[in-house]
Amino acid sequence: MALNQLSDVVQRCQAIKDENFSPEDFDIFLNSGRTCIEQGDSAQVLSILVDEKNKNLVRCMGWNLLGPVVKILLNKEDKNLPHCHAILSCLLEVCSPKELLLGFLEQVEEADSGSITETVTLLLKPLQTVLLRLGMKKASSVGMALSTLLAQLSRLPVPITKEQEEDDIFGLCCCCTALLQFVKPFVEEIKEVVKDNNRNIKDNELRVELLKFLNVQRRRKVPGFLEEEVRYPKESLACMSHLIFVDHIAVDIFPAVFSPVFVLQCNMEYIELLLSKTEESRLQKGLELYEKSLIRVEDNSLPVDLLELKTFFSVPQNLVKVMTLCPDQTLVKNERGMLKTSHHAGVEGYIIKNIKNQIDFSLKLGNGNEWFMGTNLLPLLRLVLCLPHGPETDLLQNMDRIMESLNLLRYLLLRDKEWENETGIWTELYKIEDTFLKPLRTGLNMSKAHYEAELKSTKENKKISSKDSKMSICSVTVGNENLPNMTPEMQLQVLESAIFTFDLIESVLVRIEEIIEAKERPPS
Repeated sequence: MALNQLSDVVQRCQAIKDENFSPEDFDIFLNSGRTCIEQGDSAQVLSILVDEKNKNLVRCMGWNLLGPVVKILLNKEDKNLPHCHAILSCLLEVCSPKELLLGFLEQVEEADSGSITETVTLLLKPLQTVLLRLGMKKASSVGMALSTLLAQLSRLPVPITKEQEEDDIFGLCCCCTALLQFVKPFVEEIKEVVKDNNRNIKDNELRVELLKFLNVQRRRKVPGFLEEEVRYPKESLACMSHLIFVDHIAVDIFPAVFSPVFVLQCNMEYIELLLSKTEESRLQKGLELYEKSLIRVEDNSLPVDLLELKTFFSVPQNLVKVMTLCPDQTLVKNERGMLKTSHHAGVEGYIIKNIKNQIDFSLKLGNGNEWFMGTNLLPLLRLVLCLPHGPETDLLQNMDRIMESLNLLRYLLLRDKEWENETGIWTELYKIEDTFLKPLRTGLNMSKAHYEAELKSTKENKKISSKDSKMSICSVTVGNENLPNMTPEMQLQVLESAIFTFDLIESVLVRIEEIIEAKERPPS
């Protein structure tokens, strides 16, 4: 039935001159042609399309068959695939490129989330052919095509790890590779214009559309060394900087006049951006770019005024967050290195607090992370649950680290029951007692005794000096170091504050000792 209708409308239209086909002819051709293709009569449709007598008809109406043809081509197991490929080739050759362009873009836009990859990869080559047929008038059409394609590709999940990139389950990497091939002839065309030394290159419409493809914004007032007359997305520049300084791509043509300090200063903006992300790939790029930017800088060569720049303050903060919050194996190793080398109680306390958060997350049902449980966790715990200098450790200076370490240990003993021992804390406990708890108890007793003696002495001195009408100014020596000159009242406040800190540490320590003493296995 449909094939007969198609044959009838084709015969009728052959007699019409000047392509004055009626709307009814269009409707019959579209509906009957679609039905024929869907019912498997693609061979008969192809024979009609390639008939020279029907060339005018195909030129005007043929593009309407793109929908059913594309549908068959996406179904790679259909027996009519060869005929549909031939139909598509015929339409590309005969039909109006403008109408084909709209037809192809309509197919791209209508693709559901499950068929985006297949649709895009199928239609990129035909779409490229259509655009090239437009000749010098293709600029706006290229822009429209790129905009439509990118809108669809943005719906695909972005792979985070290298393994996900290699697996490419959702096909985004495949589409991006195909997209590069798609724009290649247009880029080559611009290169030819540049070779001809065309002074109006900046006004070239095709170049403008390709720059829009790169999401170009208006020119910066003070461009950096990776910018020209336009402003590119900062993340794109960060990736470009990584390619240059880490992967050494095109480094041989990169200007050699920039000093390592200047390169570091410029890259800090990109490092800050990458380290503020949560995806492993971006964090890794940020760390690598930071390392390569620093390694070229000589010691003692950074001017002090760089510290006034926001990035030189925020990058170290982001680095600490990366070290503490990312559960990736490589970054956990960096976290261990940070604990070994930071020598800053505040930073170490922050790291330990977030280690506790990671352990807590891993112990929850369904969140198991092997790097924060069992044997993999123990080396990290040994770094945390220790005193830097044994009993002689300055407890006040290391208060942040010590309190967070005690809180972590208390949490583990309460959260991880002895008979479960998911973190391995109970098998490691005897070592922790020898290397951390006992030295801490000794150091705490020594420090409290020393400060209490100083407090008593200061109170006695205050009574003696109170007879003097003038305000007394004196110094206090604690731990072989002189405290700044202060009044007796100020001295008392400092000493009492220190003793309060020791009491705070001791209260947590006593609680831990009680938990250890009271540990019992459940009755069998």
